[in-house]
Amino acid sequence: MKRLSRLSLAAFALSGLFPAARPALAREMAGVSLPDTLSAGDKTLKLNGLGLRKKAIFKVYVGGLYLEAPSKDATAIVAADASKAVRMHFLRDLKKSQLTEAFSEGFEANAKEKAAVQKAALDKLLALVPDVKEGETLSFVYVPGKGTTFFAGEKALGTFEGKDFADVVFLLWLGPMPPSEDLKKGMLG
Repeated sequence: MKRLSRLSLAAFALSGLFPAARPALAREMAGVSLPDTLSAGDKTLKLNGLGLRKKAIFKVYVGGLYLEAPSKDATAIVAADASKAVRMHFLRDLKKSQLTEAFSEGFEANAKEKAAVQKAALDKLLALVPDVKEGETLSFVYVPGKGTTFFAGEKALGTFEGKDFADVVFLLWLGPMPPSEDLKKGMLG
């Protein structure tokens, strides 16, 4: 009887290891699990891929790219006038100034001319950026005809009209100089 109890306990303990081997693993990174789908207007976007943003040796956030249809083509994703989203799940506390500096550098590196045209809207966006704590999320959700909505958690902080604005925002991750190549490759699946 004792042997059977030990085997049952061992089987029970091991059973907890196997759920990690299911496809859900593809949606987890650095201990963070992002949802398989996000809503964007009347569309349901699917998680295209996850990437890890690192700065030096520090893990900063896990980024997820959500699209209507899977794609590995960054140029086509930005060019498409289709719903899309990026969600960042932060792995550390960051001050507003750190985030706005990183966003500004990204706009400059990836969409300099387009960012110059969108300067007033980008300044408004940067003014809305909050401090973030470990475990919190920031998201950008683009819906054609509506614009790009910036979220802190589930709270909408502001919406910015036009596809040109969305292009500048999504080029942060999908442009020629993303925060890191690993992040971009991961988001592209």
